[in-house]
Amino acid sequence: MIELLIVVAIILIIAAIAIPNLLRSKIAANEAASASTMRSIGTANVLYLSVYNQGFAGNLRQLGPTGGGCATVGSDCAGLLDATLSGVSPSTPTPIKSGYLFTYTPATAAPTPAAPNASYSVVGTPVGPGSTGVSTFCLDGGNIYLIWRDTSGGTTTGTGAGCAPTWVPGGTVGPV
Repeated sequence: MIELLIVVAIILIIAAIAIPNLLRSKIAANEAASASTMRSIGTANVLYLSVYNQGFAGNLRQLGPTGGGCATVGSDCAGLLDATLSGVSPSTPTPIKSGYLFTYTPATAAPTPAAPNASYSVVGTPVGPGSTGVSTFCLDGGNIYLIWRDTSGGTTTGTGAGCAPTWVPGGTVGPV
């Protein structure tokens, strides 16, 4: 009986060490996936900018696949992002992927060739701060390869002008 108790105690000690490491690994994986997702949004927006001649997209749905409001690929449904990330399925303006909520803020919600969208920002915030992620991320049209990261999880907004007004360099904020 004592041997069984010793084995159970050893298993509990190993579990107490392993579970926090597993949770930290999951958070790190979610944060890496969030940064990768933001790069995908940036790349899709650059393609949208060059193909449709109306600046950046007015919302994530415009970067998404056909369906719902569009039957064919065009400026309203460019087919550059998957249905989940673009907020097409499930239908939402703030899609969730890999434990992060993505909020897209354009300069103009309805860009046209006469009034193109010159900028945007997209912010990724953890759905469950401390459990699905710790850092928040921001990307804008100024440089799609520069993703700002706030390791405190405090900065959660972007503007239609980009990340720069609220995501200043220094402190806990810095590029990824």
